[in-house]
Amino acid sequence: MLNRIILMGRLARDPELRRTQAGVPVASFRLAVDRDFRDKTTGERATDWIDVVAWRQTGEFVSRYFSKGRMAVVEGRLQMRDWTDKDGNRRISAEVVADNVYFGDSKRDGDGGGYSPSYGQGSFSQDRSYPAPPAPATDPFGGYGAPPADGDQFAELSTDDGDLPF
Repeated sequence: MLNRIILMGRLARDPELRRTQAGVPVASFRLAVDRDFRDKTTGERATDWIDVVAWRQTGEFVSRYFSKGRMAVVEGRLQMRDWTDKDGNRRISAEVVADNVYFGDSKRDGDGGGYSPSYGQGSFSQDRSYPAPPAPATDPFGGYGAPPADGDQFAELSTDDGDLPF
C-alpha cells in the first residue's frame, strides 16, 4: 500500500505547538493550497485548506521557523481521524501527518530560512549551528571556462552540430 502526499502552500495561521501528557511536542497548522486550474466563470483559482500535524522535532521546527503566510512544502501521509464532538456526534477529519517540512520560499524580511535539503528538514535540534556552504570547485563553470566579459552567464557552444538528441 502507498500513502504519500506532497503539498506546497502558505500557512493560513501561525503553527500551534502543544505537548502530549507524555511531553511529546506536536504542532498543528493549516495550509492554503491553490488548485492548478481556474474556475471557468470567475477565472479565479480555488483554494483547499488542509490541516497538517507535525510531531516531535518536525513540530518544534515548524513552530519555531514558520508563521502565517510563509510558503511550506510538506511531505507526509493522509490520515483519517474519528472523533466525537461536544454534542455527541461522530465526526471524521482528514489531516496530513508531516514527515518532513521544507521552506517553500526564500529568505523574507531577514528572518532566515530558504530551502536546503540538509537544513530545511525538521529533523535537527534547536541549538545546532550551521556551517558555511562548501566553497565552489576551482572552476565553477564545469570546465567551460569563465563567463563572457559582458556579464552574460551563458557562453556559446563551439561543437554544436545542429542535431537534436531526441
